[in-house]
Amino acid sequence: MTSFCIVLSGRGSNMEALADAVRDGRLDARVEFVASDAPDAPGLEKAHRRGIDTVVLPYASEGKENAERRLSGLCSARGVEWIVLAGFMRILSPEFVTAHAGRIVNIHPSLLPSFPGRDGIGDAWRFGVAVTGVTIHLVDAGIDSGRILAQRAVEIFPEDSLENLEEKIHTTEHALYWKTLSELFRTGVPAERRWRR
Repeated sequence: MTSFCIVLSGRGSNMEALADAVRDGRLDARVEFVASDAPDAPGLEKAHRRGIDTVVLPYASEGKENAERRLSGLCSARGVEWIVLAGFMRILSPEFVTAHAGRIVNIHPSLLPSFPGRDGIGDAWRFGVAVTGVTIHLVDAGIDSGRILAQRAVEIFPEDSLENLEEKIHTTEHALYWKTLSELFRTGVPAERRWRR
């Protein structure tokens, strides 16, 4: 059975969706632990309530290098095969990405390569596009520039508000992430994909 960890910074809704998929048997894998750079991240408490081990990465107290060293050490000690980012709001160092090359997955709330960065939903909304969506990709040394594994479009209708769009994006994320990971863990090639290179 594939083992993975989830790394987050905030409320942990994607973590919950993945944990539910594991619990229900839709995702044949094991969540080894949930880690966060934020000690007060609601996602940590949600993971704890589900019986999942939680870890606070010491970004604030020890800096990025030591925090990443801690995460690498945990992955090695716990036999983690995949690092799954779910709302993790820090940029991983090139050294960390190289050490775990091809084994770090991220989810982004836009149709990359459009609207990379911290506010993909808001950026698409302000630009006025009629279609945005969700992208799941491998992490490389760039910002939201790794190989795309899966994408799903979300239409923006005239009656939509930004809040409504955010809800539609999150609903799409929750449905797409576990399915993509299931195929990735099982075969290395997700069923839904659009390769960039």
